Amino acid sequence: MTLLQRPRVFAVAGLALAGVALTAAAVRSQGQVREFTVSGHDHAFSPARIEVQKDDLVKITFTASDIAHSFTVDSYRIAKRAGAGQTVVFEFRADQPGTFTYYCNLTADDKCKQMKGALVVR
Repeated sequence: MTLLQRPRVFAVAGLALAGVALTAAAVRSQGQVREFTVSGHDHAFSPARIEVQKDDLVKITFTASDIAHSFTVDSYRIAKRAGAGQTVVFEFRADQPGTFTYYCNLTADDKCKQMKGALVVR
């Protein structure tokens, strides 16, 4: 190989590495599927904290065990209501990093306003 040919070889190798990096970034941007079972019972959420990575697909199975409750996250425009003894299942993409409060937005019982949890997206 002559000196004139070497830069071309390195340039091709560099392009190949750039392609690998882009592919890995595309895989990371899709995130993982993360599943959680959340219950609303006795004016509290269990668990009271959910942690995920940015771009994860989050699947929540929410059950209102005793009375009607909701699972509401304003920043993600989520407001899911489950009647007493009912379960709702929903998904969303965790595309906004930060800590977000989830809460019960029902007003039939004043104690429901105290139901809060934290969704942490890293």
